[in-house]
Amino acid sequence: MTRVAAIDCGTNSIRLLVADADPETGELKDLDRRMKIVRLGQGVDRTGRLAPEALERTFAACREYATVIEELGAEKLRFVATSASRDAENREDFVRGVVDILGVEPEVITGDQEAEFSFTGATKELTGRDDLEKPYLVVDIGGGSTEFVLGADSVRAARSVDVGCVRMTERHLVHDGEVTDPPTAEQIAAIKADVAAALDEAAETVPLGEAHTLVGLAGSVTTLAGIALRLEEYDSAAIHHARIPLAKVREITDRLLASTHDERAAIPVMHPGRVDVIAAGALVLLSIMERTGAQEVVVSEHDILDGIGWSLA
Repeated sequence: MTRVAAIDCGTNSIRLLVADADPETGELKDLDRRMKIVRLGQGVDRTGRLAPEALERTFAACREYATVIEELGAEKLRFVATSASRDAENREDFVRGVVDILGVEPEVITGDQEAEFSFTGATKELTGRDDLEKPYLVVDIGGGSTEFVLGADSVRAARSVDVGCVRMTERHLVHDGEVTDPPTAEQIAAIKADVAAALDEAAETVPLGEAHTLVGLAGSVTTLAGIALRLEEYDSAAIHHARIPLAKVREITDRLLASTHDERAAIPVMHPGRVDVIAAGALVLLSIMERTGAQEVVVSEHDILDGIGWSLA
C-alpha cells in the first residue's frame, strides 16, 4: 500500500484526504477525511482577484492540514486547485502561500483534468454493480464550475462549464451586499437561464442524453441528499450511494428557494458555509436532471479528492 495525501481546493471549500491506497483491490482506506468552508472564490466573479481575507482563511486550513499530513506520515502529497484560482489575477499570491505552508505547489488543473479526477473517484468502486447501468454521467457541482463526465470504464467525453453554487449566488442572488431571502422569481429565472446556456455548452462536447446513470458529487448534492433522507445530523455513510428521485429533488429545491437564511440554517445536515449557496446549488442539480431526463441521482461522497488520491497511487 501507499499512504497518500490529497488536497482539493475549490471555490467554496478545501478538503483533505489521507488514505492507504491498494492498487490490487482498488480500495482507498481512509485515515483522515475533512473539509473546511473557506470561500476562496469570494468575489472573484466580480473583481477577478482573490480577496485577502479569503486567502487567509485558506492558508489557515492549509496549516491545519499540514499538521495532519505530518502526523499520519503520508508518503506523497498532491494539491489540486480548481475554478477560483484558475480565474484570479493574483493567483501567484495563492501559490506562494501554499508552497510556504505545505512545501508543494498547487496544480491549477484544467476543467478537463478536474473532470477526469472526478470520474475516477466517483466510479472506481461502482465497478461490478449490476443495478447501475452504464454509461455514467458524473456531475460535479462545485462553487465556481460544474464538470460533466460521460463514460463507462473510462472517460469518453468531459466538459467543464462556469456555473456553480457560489458563482450563481453571487451573480444573481446578492443585492446590496446581502443574499436575497427568499430570492425573487426574476432572480431564479436568471439562474435557470445561465444554467440552461451552460448545459447547451456542455452538450457540445458531452452527449448528455446517452447516460443511463446520473452520479452527483460535491456539497450541494450531498447536502440535498441528507435533507431527502431526513437525517438528524450529517452522516456520510448514509448519504454515500443514496438514490434520490427527481420528484424529491424538485420538492427540496422549491423549498430551499422559498426559504429564509434562518430556515435553511436550521436544517440539521446544513453546514454553516452552505446556507447561502445551497439554493443555487440545488437549482443547478434540478436543471441538470430535467435536461438529461434522469429520474434519480446516485449520490457519491467519493469524488475528485479520491481521484487525486488514486493518481498518487
